[in-house]
Amino acid sequence: MNDYIFLMHTDVQKPPNTETDAAWGKYIEVLNKSGCFRGGSALGGGQCFTRSGPPGEITAHIGGYIQVQAKSLDDARKFLDGNPVFEGGGTVEIRELSKS
Repeated sequence: MNDYIFLMHTDVQKPPNTETDAAWGKYIEVLNKSGCFRGGSALGGGQCFTRSGPPGEITAHIGGYIQVQAKSLDDARKFLDGNPVFEGGGTVEIRELSKS
C-alpha cells in the first residue's frame, strides 16, 4: 500500500453551511469505513521561513488535505467520490507520499 495526500484547492469558494458540513461528515465517515483514511484537516494561516533571503508567500490556494492509503494512484482516485471540493467543481490534487 502507498500513502497519498489529497490537496484541496480553493479555486471554488462556497461559504460554509450546514449542507457542506454534512457532506464533509458523510465523506469522512466513508473514508473511515474503508480502513484507508489516515487523517486530514483544513489549513489555516501560516508563514514561510528560510535561512537566507526573503521567504516566499504561503500557498494560499490550498485549503486542506486528506491522507489515504491505496494500492495505486488509480485506486486513490476512487476516494474522490463524495469529496465536497471535487463534487462542487473544485480541484483536488493527489500526490503520492515518498517512503523515504
